[in-house]
Amino acid sequence: MSKADSFLKLAGERFSCRDFNKHPVSPGKLAKILEAARLAPSARNMQPVRVWALTSPDALARIRPIHTMFDAPVVVMVGAKAEESCTRACDGKNWAETDATIAGTHIMLAAADLGLGCTWVGSFDPIKVREAFPETEGYVIYALFAIGHPSARACPSERHSIRKSMEEFATEL
Repeated sequence: MSKADSFLKLAGERFSCRDFNKHPVSPGKLAKILEAARLAPSARNMQPVRVWALTSPDALARIRPIHTMFDAPVVVMVGAKAEESCTRACDGKNWAETDATIAGTHIMLAAADLGLGCTWVGSFDPIKVREAFPETEGYVIYALFAIGHPSARACPSERHSIRKSMEEFATEL
């Protein structure tokens, strides 16, 4: 199988896992996920992204009132600083959120490649995150990722496989 075929298989099979077992994520696997995020490209390579891995009982207890995180044993928060990011000259568009999103995509795909479940959580109160995690001061938190070993019950949502046709999705000019 080619690398492209392997990647497409990985991209197609990963799903938003919302049911984890209690098995801990090994430090080695977490390190690989964080390295994948660190290697994510950013506009003009300005690297405005910061990642926090919540693994301690204290950190997990602080995030759970904000979002249950599906009781995942690891939560990764992704933020960025706009003032450290590239801004497009013609219209002032700042790329911090895009850069954070690219890092988040790397997190999801690395987790799936390591046999872990992961879901991108965007439904959270950023003010509560800042209050619970003062170390994030100065960053906009764009995403939380619940990461762990999928339970035996974990499965994709019924909407997971619904995709537009290629004709609806892409146009070659």
